[in-house]
Amino acid sequence: MINIRSIAVIVLFCFSLVVNVFSGNTLHAQENLFGTPEASGLFVSDVVTPAVSQEVWQLPVTEPRDPTDPARIFPRRPPKYEIAITKGDTEMIDPLVRALDGENSTRTPSPDLSFDGMSLQNGGSGWPPDTIGDVGPNHYVQMVNTSFAIFDKSGNTLTGPTSINQLWQGQGNACETRNDGDPVVLYDPLADRWLISQFAYPNGRFTAPYYECIAISQTADPTEAYYLYAFEITNFPDYPKFGVWPDAYYMSTNVDDGAYAFDRNRMLQGQSATYQRFQFTGNFKLPSDLDGPTPPPSGTPNYFYTMKAGNILEVWEFHVDFTTPSNSTFTLSQSLTTTPFNYGVCGFSWDCIPQKGTPQRLDVISEWPMWRLQYRNFTTHATLVGNFTVDVADFPNHAGIRWFELRKTGSGLWTIYQEGTHSPDAHHRWMGSVAMDGNGNIALGYSVSSATLFPAIRYATRSPSDAPGTLQSETTLMAGTASQTSINRWGDYSSMNVDPSDDTTFWYTNEYLTNSAQGWRTRIGTFKIESFVFVEPGGSCGGNTPCFTTIGAAMGAAVSGSIIRIAEGSYDEDLILNTSKKITLQGGWNSAFTTRSSNSIVTTITINNGSIIVDYLVVQ
Repeated sequence: MINIRSIAVIVLFCFSLVVNVFSGNTLHAQENLFGTPEASGLFVSDVVTPAVSQEVWQLPVTEPRDPTDPARIFPRRPPKYEIAITKGDTEMIDPLVRALDGENSTRTPSPDLSFDGMSLQNGGSGWPPDTIGDVGPNHYVQMVNTSFAIFDKSGNTLTGPTSINQLWQGQGNACETRNDGDPVVLYDPLADRWLISQFAYPNGRFTAPYYECIAISQTADPTEAYYLYAFEITNFPDYPKFGVWPDAYYMSTNVDDGAYAFDRNRMLQGQSATYQRFQFTGNFKLPSDLDGPTPPPSGTPNYFYTMKAGNILEVWEFHVDFTTPSNSTFTLSQSLTTTPFNYGVCGFSWDCIPQKGTPQRLDVISEWPMWRLQYRNFTTHATLVGNFTVDVADFPNHAGIRWFELRKTGSGLWTIYQEGTHSPDAHHRWMGSVAMDGNGNIALGYSVSSATLFPAIRYATRSPSDAPGTLQSETTLMAGTASQTSINRWGDYSSMNVDPSDDTTFWYTNEYLTNSAQGWRTRIGTFKIESFVFVEPGGSCGGNTPCFTTIGAAMGAAVSGSIIRIAEGSYDEDLILNTSKKITLQGGWNSAFTTRSSNSIVTTITINNGSIIVDYLVVQ
């Protein structure tokens, strides 16, 4: 008899609008939110030859900021759309808001790990922090304006904070002499490499040239050396956002209304490279970013999306051809009609979100899609998951988060598989970031604040078995203990990512405050959505579901990362695992599944693929 007692657990608005669209003081009718958007003007850049950085671990650490030094205010483009909303519109309560968000039987898990990232005093240089991060097999890389730091997966600092422009040390170009922010970091799961980027404007925001500075790690270790690219950009590339795709690193910006494709394959090899750009009309569009081990089918274009008034989600397709650029296209593929939503909060005023103990309000950034648009290929179907901020309108200017999952099967069209508006109470939620793990679980992270609540970091999750469009009750990652009293800028983004090591652990980073005078801090946290399956010979399982009468049936139904709870007793079964699932078997539970007091006994376990961890289970 083999008695195995391992405790390890494998975790795996529809309303009328009066719309005026401005760029500077000039009216652009073609950019009307209700108009037909267009893309035109393919541009191919000059060839850029890269340099090579020093190893990151050799770069100097940024000294803590002197609190007496004036903090920098990073610019952002004024709202592109000035919208007057009639009284009737604001009385349309978002139909997807539920009276009690989180009625599902399971609850959003608590953090498994929570630690401080960079802050205004340590690594930061001004407002807002533009908090972003990503996770790889062995590291977590966080960026803020204008620094980055690298952590191990226990939360220990390995390098940094390091000024981003230190990567370009010795190059003598704008990427070295400027440190202008709007950072992005992405882990490329197909290549096991890292992308780090920020822009540079050596002659100011209104004078060309501008540069997008992109660094690609030479190895899987982000603390080592990088290939360095300084791509000249014709127009100011404000708010750049990237996505990993097999044929390119895709980027969009919101000033020149540009969609970009950078030659990923050559950049990964440290070869000279170009980019291609299309300009478009309409709202800022966000490129899709690949997660998971399975790439999209060969030749699949990258998907960009935006939302617009009239309850529309637009899906655009960017097909790039670096060999014959004239074959490249950027086209509107689909316009999907959503459940009605109120586009924009506070009329796009930057003074919008209230805070406890101060009249100072915070920027809501509700005119743009929020980071990220995550793509996954499940083989049977593909998904796109995204989010944006809406006016819930149960009272004036109440910010909530509309999130969605699009699905596509084969060569078919994208459809809205599910959508929801997260606003479970009178607090305001904004600055969202959403992702899906390899089991189809979804996590949404965000900022939350109100006149009775200091700005805090929270998240909410859902499992595939939950009712469509619902989230479970939320959990706090970090409760703020102070409000931001000096400025309205907040965000401009946060980041929810999935660990490629198990494809189930979520990593989230956002900002909060503990002291108004010291400014923002950031927090990094991890959590995992565990899927529970129950086995009890009588088939009742204490009312828990899903319930099975045999362990084998439970194993067949469970998704990878599931914990199968088995009522105490003897099971005369030969258990065979022939898939790549990772499953935990927990025996010895009583029939109510509240305690474990004795072992469960099975005959044999055979593992041909995947892995099983057993606890309180005797194999004989």
